[in-house]
Amino acid sequence: MAPLLSQTHGAAQIFSPIPRGSRRLAPPPHAVGFLRALFPSRPPPAKADLLRLIADQRRGLDTQSDPSRLADIVSCIDALAASAPDVDTLSDADKLSGTWRLLWTTEQEQLFIVRNAPTFRTAAGDVLQVIDVPGGSLNNVITFPPSGAFVVNGTIEIEPPQRVNFRFTRAMLKGGNWEVPFPPFGKGW
Repeated sequence: MAPLLSQTHGAAQIFSPIPRGSRRLAPPPHAVGFLRALFPSRPPPAKADLLRLIADQRRGLDTQSDPSRLADIVSCIDALAASAPDVDTLSDADKLSGTWRLLWTTEQEQLFIVRNAPTFRTAAGDVLQVIDVPGGSLNNVITFPPSGAFVVNGTIEIEPPQRVNFRFTRAMLKGGNWEVPFPPFGKGW
């Protein structure tokens, strides 16, 4: 599977798939199968450029202070999208449904939590997005090992060929045996 590109009112995010059935969160696998379906001959150079550009950006934290790098990353995202503008990436639920690991984002709320986790004597672990197309659900999860997480639940609606509309419905901070609700906010595509 390929990194998932999503956009939230101007915020770009890149997620990498986590193989189904894998309980251990290993480094993201290469995206060969998904890209072969989209680009039968060969993946576009923009994919390799994009992964290279985001590799040292600490999920997007470093990009916030580097406008030149941000412009290069956005340019690669645009090139990747333009390489298959009419490809329907959403009708096959198996291509989108799954657990995805965040590699890079400009989404300010997620970056705020990742950046400020040490203030609360913890560190952000994996940042995940769980998509269930048949069930119409979306869950964003920022883990705080060993047992904490910030979880935002939402609903999704598919709008082919390449758009997923979402609305967040619930947010909570979870610990070992406690949970603190927060008002959910956010909708977009």
